[in-house]
Amino acid sequence: MLNEQAVQDIVKEVVAKLNLTDAGTETGMGIFTDMNEAIAAAKKAQAVLKRMSMDQREKIISSIRKKTLENAETLARMGVDETGMGNVGHKILKHRLVAEKTPGTEDITTTAWSGDRGLTLVEMGPFGVIGAITPCTNPSETIICNSIGMIAGGNTVVFNPHPAAIKTSNYAVRMINQASVEAGGPENVACSLVKPTLETSAIMMKHKDIPLIAATGGPGVVTAVLSSGKRGIGAGAGNPPALVDETADIRKAAEDIVNGCTFDNNLPCIAEKEVVAVDSIVDELMNYMITEQGCYLASKEEQDKLVATVLTPKGLNRKCVGRSAKVLLGMIGVEVPDSIRCIIFEGEKEHPLISTELMMPILGIVRAKDFDDAVEKAVWLEHGNRHSAHIHSKNVDNITKYAKAIDTAILVKNGPSYAALGFGGEGFCTFTIASRTGEGLTSASTFTKRRRCVMSDSLCIR
Repeated sequence: MLNEQAVQDIVKEVVAKLNLTDAGTETGMGIFTDMNEAIAAAKKAQAVLKRMSMDQREKIISSIRKKTLENAETLARMGVDETGMGNVGHKILKHRLVAEKTPGTEDITTTAWSGDRGLTLVEMGPFGVIGAITPCTNPSETIICNSIGMIAGGNTVVFNPHPAAIKTSNYAVRMINQASVEAGGPENVACSLVKPTLETSAIMMKHKDIPLIAATGGPGVVTAVLSSGKRGIGAGAGNPPALVDETADIRKAAEDIVNGCTFDNNLPCIAEKEVVAVDSIVDELMNYMITEQGCYLASKEEQDKLVATVLTPKGLNRKCVGRSAKVLLGMIGVEVPDSIRCIIFEGEKEHPLISTELMMPILGIVRAKDFDDAVEKAVWLEHGNRHSAHIHSKNVDNITKYAKAIDTAILVKNGPSYAALGFGGEGFCTFTIASRTGEGLTSASTFTKRRRCVMSDSLCIR
């Protein structure tokens, strides 16, 4: 059986052969130097794609799924190496999840009404060329997930990826086009740029051949999209609270919360960012986290050092985002074993490490006097993003009250946050959760427009 070092050596050899270090600078297979050229190429490819049958589109998607599974480890290692964020093992799982649980053409359905006055159909049609902005936190995962859904709907897509993950992003775009060509589809079903910038993003958002823009990122990029004058799908920020009441299975809640918080070093936007727990079970919850779940209890002095390290006057210290608990503690001079995977502490909801979405395995715990107080504090901490939230409770009334008060696109009950994406839970996967514009978990049907076709007084044979 191969050991870890042997696996790493093989991957490095494969990466060298594929010349992945130049993946962000070479053109061809969907990669362009000019945004206008990329849009023109995608428009030409879409003219071919929209004439293809659903079965033909599904063959392209199946080919993308196959290549994603084949390249899962390569893409995972590229993402970590290029951005410095996340965990290779977890990124492999995320690529497998995207490949296996992102909806394809089965999500494109037709609604029909038949009666005395004839037949009416409502069908889902493509927008055309979609403009997409993608993050550095989940670069290739978002590109693959978006591409599967958009192609299933008959669209092509032009990406303006985050510059910090351009090599990984463009490798994924090349892979998607190779999959399309091998399945009999056109090249340039997905396009990207050698050097994406704010200027190329502005060109994309204003271009006459881009009717729809999908943005996955922070509040700034979503605001820009919604100000473009075009139809926008905005997947913005979140600060998901996990509420624990006195009826919960406390030991399981500790395990689920830490597993969710530490998955890919807290990069997923749905991940638990803080905990609000009723007073009577806080000590028990923290004890399980420390003794069984690899959590490190930070002192007041260590909390202050973390604040000074991970936060700057301009916001998050990007060198800390997506880093492990061991690395973050090392930055403040605290050495811990590899078994430590999460940093916890108790604080008030206004604590900067609690009220700020960190995308790091730092988990502040807020004590509430009772359930109603916990709900009030959790709603405050979610900041009205309406993105994601979590609860651990066996009281159906409490779960219902929380669900109504928090009003998020995702609410996970009695499980880790990643269950929301079909990983240990039911349902499909997505990496674009449009909480701000209301689509919620996006899929192929999200990237289509509804068209009504009416046959008056005919084709009814009842």
